[in-house]
This record gives sequence, structure tokens and C-alpha cells, in this order.
Amino acid sequence: MPISVRNLRLNLGENPELLPERAARRLRVPAGEIGLYAIVRRSIDARRRGEVFYSYNLQVTLRDRAAERRVVARLHRRDVELLRAPERQELRPGTEPMPERPIIVGFGPAGMFAGLLLAEHGYRPIILERGRDVSKRHRDILRDFYRQGRFHPESNLLYGEGGAGTYSDGKLYTRVHDSRVDLVMRTLFRFGIDPNLLIDARPHAGSDRLPGICRRVRLQIESLGGQVQFERRLSGLRIEDGRLKALTVGPERLAAPVCILATGHSARDTYAMLAAAGVKLVSKPYQMGLRIEHPQGMVNRWQYGEAAACDTLPAAEYQVVAKGVVPDGSNVFSFCMCPGGEVLVTNEVPGLLATNGASRSQRQGPLASSGLVLTLEGSEHGDDPLAAIAFQRSWEEQAFELTGRTYRLPCQRAADFLAGRLSDGEMRTSCPLGADWADIRRIVPHYVHEAIARALIVLEERMPGYAGQDAILTGPETRGSAPIRVLRDRVSRESVTVRGLYPVGEGAGYAGGIVSSAVDGLKTAEVLMARYAPPS
Repeated sequence: MPISVRNLRLNLGENPELLPERAARRLRVPAGEIGLYAIVRRSIDARRRGEVFYSYNLQVTLRDRAAERRVVARLHRRDVELLRAPERQELRPGTEPMPERPIIVGFGPAGMFAGLLLAEHGYRPIILERGRDVSKRHRDILRDFYRQGRFHPESNLLYGEGGAGTYSDGKLYTRVHDSRVDLVMRTLFRFGIDPNLLIDARPHAGSDRLPGICRRVRLQIESLGGQVQFERRLSGLRIEDGRLKALTVGPERLAAPVCILATGHSARDTYAMLAAAGVKLVSKPYQMGLRIEHPQGMVNRWQYGEAAACDTLPAAEYQVVAKGVVPDGSNVFSFCMCPGGEVLVTNEVPGLLATNGASRSQRQGPLASSGLVLTLEGSEHGDDPLAAIAFQRSWEEQAFELTGRTYRLPCQRAADFLAGRLSDGEMRTSCPLGADWADIRRIVPHYVHEAIARALIVLEERMPGYAGQDAILTGPETRGSAPIRVLRDRVSRESVTVRGLYPVGEGAGYAGGIVSSAVDGLKTAEVLMARYAPPS
């Protein structure tokens, strides 16, 4: 059995070929005893001021395989462990006849991975996506929206092939501990992510790579008998005796006794339709705040110190928490930090402004941005779970009005925000639609901007310049997570009020990000497969 050897150090400039020797030293065996080895994780450790190095986890085998257990037993170290082969559960199809081909609504990560797994096992899913394929979507965003200011309500940074994640940073790390995470990563590798991402501690695919990956997954689903239909918006459900019977899609009604609902967190019209149809929705916590942008060189110096001059180090990122700065004692924290990226306008209908960050695969842009948010309770808006959406929308409308209804972002220097004065002079921001100086306090509630102001003071003490003249605030940052959960049964994963309807992913309130959404979609696909035989 292989041995896991964790936290092996390589200094900057040292060759990874030294790793077997370092592993042998850790195991207290001669270097020649190391047989096969594989790097399974790589990270940059910059926690100690003035010291930056790479940390590696390896899996190794010894040439004397019988000695592996003895070597581990005598070491008594937490960073050395004998690995056992994981138990693999075979996916066996159920016996209940599937009355129709399964329908998946939404082709973001949850719908995509559910659809791929079903297609690979002969279920021939039909996937409905309200937006357009990535080629048309790319043109709608880059040409029509960025250059001409023409917004497409059904083809934008939120709707279309791959969902909202297609034009994000493509972050592929998650706090979810599930064996399916490895399956998601290996699947993405099959369809084109850099193999280095399989070992990076904080992998990101990049907004320039994800569109092609999404297209290749779709072609694979179609080659296996599935269908992906674009410009097909779900507008209604037909429910009889608590069971889903059909979907309304434009002028058509489609028989759909089995439907995976994977619409994403910004399909607000879908939430309203579900509530009207009697699908049980509840409020959940969500995030709201601003986005802050800094020169990437400043971030590199914060994180790497003198080593920032090393041209082999990647663009640095950070994760910060300002504890207890909210009146209730909770925290303001960074969210969706994007090194070397840009700030994007993300809205699903005309007349709104909301922000998000994105980076290309190389993260070579001169600016870095991060959300700076606090958690709000959806229940604070009353008994109506849709009230939180109306609340988000009101501030997004305010931001749109503030800059003359142009989709240019309102911006303010962090130092001016703290001083209560308007900014002037030259602005340096990465937003492709441009920006205007404005009073940022007008685009979020007073308790949000007051908490962020206190957080900026705290963070300035830790990271000089964080709240200085080179730091630009914009927003609002309102799309971090859905404020709603579509309640489902824990075992069957069906809606608690509508049998046959399977809510999944970030839009259903059960995930947050590409990988966790994909895992959630896989779990529901497995439940369907365990119950039903493939359709004839």
C-alpha cells in the first residue's frame, strides 16, 4: 500500500526532483528505497513573515513493499500515513421503469455533471438551458454588452452554457469533503483543465479556459444520446396530487415526471414561479457587501514580502476576516478573491448593477479584487422567502441609477470612503464597462457600509494600503449565494412538496461554487440511477 508523506518543503528555486530524497529522509530510509512516487498536492506557504516556500504532499511506495507497514508504524508522525485503497461503490441501475427521459433544467455545473453522469450510464437526459451556447454567449457579452452596452436578458454573464461559473475565476477548491470532489477534478481534466490543477491546493481554471471545457462536456453528453437545448426557459410546472407531471417551456408543454432543477442562484423569475406553483421555498443566510480592488503588486508584497520579486511565484491571493466588526458580533470577510483579474457587472435583467470577480488562467492582470461581505439572515425580511430577493434588487437598482443608467460601475477610493468624501482624479479599475466616481455608501444599507468601514480600519493595520488611496471600492456585491433554499427530502432528494422535482446546486441553496455544485448534481443523479432503470 502507498504511503502518504505530507508537508515536504522545497525552497523557491529548488527542483521538484529533490522530493523523493526529502520523502526518504522523512521516512528514515535510504533514498534508493523510494520506488514510485506521485505529487498529490502542492501549495505555497507564506504564513511566516519573510519566508516563502512550496509545500508538497506525496504518495510513495517502497521497493521493499513488505517494509511499508513497519516503516510507518515506527515513525508515529501525523504527516506520514499508510494509505488504504478507497472503497468504490458500483453504480447499479434501479429496476423501476423511468416513465420518460429525465429532464434537467439548467446547464451550469450541477446540471452539467448530473447530465454527464446520466448520459454515461444510458439515461439520455434532456437538458434545457435558457441561455445560449458559449460561442453565441461569448459574442453577446464581448461585442454587444462590453462594446455597445446592449444587454441580453437571456445571454449574459449569468445565463448560458456553463452557467455563472463559465465567466468567473473558475475556482475549483471547495470545503466540501466528499470523494466525488476527486471525480469532478478528474472529469474536468478529461475535458481540458491544466493537469497541474489536480495537485494545486487552490486550483483555478480561468475564465479563458472554462468556455471550451463546457462545450466539450456538452458534445460528450450529446454523443452518448443526451440532448442539450439552448434558449429554452422554464416558465411553469404542472403538478397533480403533489407529483410533477410536465414543464411549460415557451409555448410547449413537456412531459416531465422526473426533473432535476439546477437553475443557478440568479434565476429570480424561476423562484417566483416555483413559489406560485406551491414548491416549498425558505429563506437562508446570504452575503452582501462591496468589492475592493488593489494593485496586484501590493497584494504580492503583503503575501510574499521580499520574495515578491521572484518571477516564478504566481499572483498572490488572500483570505481575510475582520472579526466582530458587525454590531451583532459577526464578521466581515473576503469572498471570491481574484488575483490578476477584473471586476465584472453581473445582472440577469436590464436596469441592475451587481459585481463579481473573474480571472484568466494566467492571472496576469495588473489588478486584484475581492468581495468584502457580511452575512445577512434572509429571515430578517419577514415570512416571504422572496423578500430577500426584492431587497437585493432594490440596492442593485440604486447602483444602476447612481452612474446614470449606463452599466458603468460606481467607485470610490477606500480612503475617501472612510473619510466621507467623494473621490476625484484618475481612476484605475479593471471593469471592462468602465466606472465613475460615486458615493459608495448609497449602494448598500447603512449597517453594511458601517461594518465594512470598521473592517477596512482593522485590515489596514494588518495590510498597509488595504484601505489606502490605491484601493478602489465598488459594488454592490450581492450575488455571493442564493438567499433561498428549495427544500428537499434528505434521502430521496426530491422537493418536499413536489415529488419528481429534484432541486440541486447553488440555486437550490445546497452548494456554493463550481465543485460543490457539481458534487450536488452528481449525488442526485446517483439517487435517480439507483431508483430507475434507463429509459427504453
